[in-house]
Amino acid sequence: MKVLIITYYWPPAGGSGVQRWLKFVKYLRDFNIEPIVFTADDPEYAIKDESLFEEIPRELEVLKQKIWEPNKLMGKGKRTSAGFLSPQPTFFGQITHYIRANYFIPDARKYWIKPSVIFLKAYLKNSDVDIIITTGPPHSLHLIGLELKRILPIKWIADFRDPWTEIDYFHQLPLTRKSLAKHKELEEEVIQNADAVLVVGDTMRSKMEALNKNIHVITNGFDGEISKFQNDLDKKFTITHIGMMNADRNPKMLWKVLKDLMVNDPDFEANFQLSLVGKIAPAILKDIQYYDLENYVSIVDYLPHKEVLEVQSSSQVLLLVVNNVPSAKGIITGKIFEYLQAKRPILAIGPKDGDLAKIINNTKSGEIVGFEDRDDLKSLILDYYNSYKTGDLNINSDNIEQYHRKNLTKQLSQVIKNL
Repeated sequence: MKVLIITYYWPPAGGSGVQRWLKFVKYLRDFNIEPIVFTADDPEYAIKDESLFEEIPRELEVLKQKIWEPNKLMGKGKRTSAGFLSPQPTFFGQITHYIRANYFIPDARKYWIKPSVIFLKAYLKNSDVDIIITTGPPHSLHLIGLELKRILPIKWIADFRDPWTEIDYFHQLPLTRKSLAKHKELEEEVIQNADAVLVVGDTMRSKMEALNKNIHVITNGFDGEISKFQNDLDKKFTITHIGMMNADRNPKMLWKVLKDLMVNDPDFEANFQLSLVGKIAPAILKDIQYYDLENYVSIVDYLPHKEVLEVQSSSQVLLLVVNNVPSAKGIITGKIFEYLQAKRPILAIGPKDGDLAKIINNTKSGEIVGFEDRDDLKSLILDYYNSYKTGDLNINSDNIEQYHRKNLTKQLSQVIKNL
């Protein structure tokens, strides 16, 4: 059985966007499914990680099609994983952000749709591919699947690694009513016409079930063995966050609590270290300086994936922060699963009744506090610190093997075969 996977993110792309389908492809052959990958030729990846080439299975067929991306014409704004330019603090920056939001729907990869459909139509007519799979964001790729579904007798699975109109930054885009309506129209068309839809959490599924009954939750996960680095922990009381921290993910409450703890406890101050690995928004850096924390913070823009795993496993505490946005309950940052693999206590800030909280609670892997629960946060950090001082800061997590990439690929294979 063969499946064609249409993905924008593929090595040398780095960051979280590439991991999901790189790992699925790695294990699909174990379930008698042969993957074929269709991806962009010479794309503009914001982050690159050449080491991920090692993860690609031998003799995998990878098809590539040239892509033209207009981002370079729109200024040098920072991009989100879906290709949205962030607004810049200039008049020109605001104008380009408006143009980007309203004239490149669903995203800046829309110009890849037509040439990809032409290329894949010819390819599929002369191949024995059984199912096509599109993964987004960028959600332009779902429109490739939608068009191929219309013109060819083939089954199609649409995979939503992140939501479309419910994604965390969508409410910040300067969309006109017409543009907003177009996004929702395209999103509904994709969900309704796909033979199956994959999502990463229960909240996403509940919002889509009215449009398609064949929706499956297959979360992200971790790969490799569960960490055994328990004897190589950092000497200091390190709290480590892995991944991008944008303005919506700015835990101001945490900075206040840390400042208070250091002012009132010299011992805590002497032992504390905050490690941030990933891109950090200027607003967050400004707050760190405001609370005089910069001397206690280590910031690394990017590390290869293998090194990230080592950092996670050696940290005393792992920090997760959910974006404080209207869609917060449905956000499951992909790092939670590698945090589970690291077997270190998790300190999360987000909705206590959200999808992330369910995972943390069900695996007994840490604690989550609400966005405004300052006293609870302070108490939790002190509990972790006291355990660190006595050499007993460990976690007895459970039920985490279900999130191993191979087990998740088994779930995927069942969806594929049922079609």
